[in-house]
Amino acid sequence: MTDIYTTELVALGANLAQMAVKGTATAVSAKIRAIKDEKNAEKIRNTYDEIVNELLSEREEAVRIAQAYKSELEKVVISDEDIQHLHNTVANILKIMTDIQIAGAERAGEAAVEAVKEQTKVYEQFMELISVDTLKTMQLIGFNYKTAIGEPLTLMLKNFLLSKVKEPDSVSMFEKVLTPELVEILKDDTAYENFRGILGGESND
Repeated sequence: MTDIYTTELVALGANLAQMAVKGTATAVSAKIRAIKDEKNAEKIRNTYDEIVNELLSEREEAVRIAQAYKSELEKVVISDEDIQHLHNTVANILKIMTDIQIAGAERAGEAAVEAVKEQTKVYEQFMELISVDTLKTMQLIGFNYKTAIGEPLTLMLKNFLLSKVKEPDSVSMFEKVLTPELVEILKDDTAYENFRGILGGESND
């Protein structure tokens, strides 16, 4: 578990503890008892407004804490289906990168082709690392998918795409290339195979 992850949980726990010792229910009951025999309508209305606002405020804080806990949990726990989906999507990304690299290497010569083949071995090792069985096991020890896989993969893909761009405004071009539509293509097997065909890669058919 990373220090950042632990710190976040500690902070959430402290907030939850503050709510527990706040004693809102007891305070509300006391206020209701205090105005039980009150005759001043304005004072009664103000007291009830205070009670409602206090309860709403505490509810919002409870919802915020619950959502924060859920967010932290989702960083280390994903379903088998999501793990398989992650594996397939990453595989598609790496295949496209390999196709483009091989096409460029073939024009550069045999040495370049061999270099790409060595790089492909690294990709294959990475795919073994994110197999369903491996990720399910790592999940049990608090593995953070977003930090360990998402961030490095994002950086790797960004650097790869930027290496293919000659325009000076590379970051802007990267954002144009990596569109939501491209992400959807990577998710769909048929669309992905068609996309590879357009790029000149061999189809799996």
